[in-house]
Amino acid sequence: MKWIALALVGVLLAAFPLFGGDFYVNLASQIFIAAIFATSLNLLVGYGGLVSLGHAAWIGLAAYTSGWLYLRLGLGHIITAPAALLVTALIAAAFGWIALHASGLGFLMITLALTQVLWGTAYRWAAVTNGDNGLSGLTRPAPFGVSLDTPAAFYYFALAVTIVAVWLMARFVGSPFGAALRGTRDEPRRMAALGYNVWLVRWITFVYSGFWGAVAGLLYVYYHKYVHPTTLSLTASAEALLSVIAGGAGTLAGPIVGAAIVLILKNYVSAYLERWNMLLGLVFVLIVIFMPEGVVPGVRRLWMRWVAK
Repeated sequence: MKWIALALVGVLLAAFPLFGGDFYVNLASQIFIAAIFATSLNLLVGYGGLVSLGHAAWIGLAAYTSGWLYLRLGLGHIITAPAALLVTALIAAAFGWIALHASGLGFLMITLALTQVLWGTAYRWAAVTNGDNGLSGLTRPAPFGVSLDTPAAFYYFALAVTIVAVWLMARFVGSPFGAALRGTRDEPRRMAALGYNVWLVRWITFVYSGFWGAVAGLLYVYYHKYVHPTTLSLTASAEALLSVIAGGAGTLAGPIVGAAIVLILKNYVSAYLERWNMLLGLVFVLIVIFMPEGVVPGVRRLWMRWVAK
């Protein structure tokens, strides 16, 4: 049943641009970007037990680095993309070294503070970031000579990257290292007593999570062809955290479902409701009340109960 369901989902995703209009195809592309971003945060929140409110740093850093290298130095995407991933991973390594000196609420506040520094820098360092005007005039890459300027082409590109990203993150959490990571979440003292370096396990996960956040940042800047300091804002981090919690932290499908819920409410419902944030809050409250473990684990629980009956 599992493989049949996956096959049906694969066929549906592959055929979606054939019957979906440009609006829905573009919305699906945005969901793919948000899914990678939320899944990368889930490595920390769901599997590492480290709640972060600074994950927007990685999507913003990658977007700004790629855009600045392209506009200011005239470098091609084949250079700007790896450079953006490298810069973001290095800064994630530095931020992780600082933030992981604390845990719990302290870790959350440090990640928030560090990202707010980047957010303020993006606004004030106009010579590099163009301040409140952002960086515009960017273009999309053309892998293997295929233009990504049409909605369908970018959709398939984003879908391919999402599949690879989710698969590699699934391999990461399913590996012995992933088991050690879950051990540091549940029993950090016992893991340390067994000889595991708890700090190092968390630090590697922090950097790995930042890397995939940077991949989402590249897709983000390719899609919008524009980057603004709001990509580094607290709201961007909070939406990703909301996606993880609503969909189901500690599951692979949960952040993807959560990201789809948030993006649909944000981009589709907002066209009909002025105060769509209230509806988003109401949906989140209902999820917490009726499915406190998240949508995906909650649906699985209800399904197993129905099958048992």
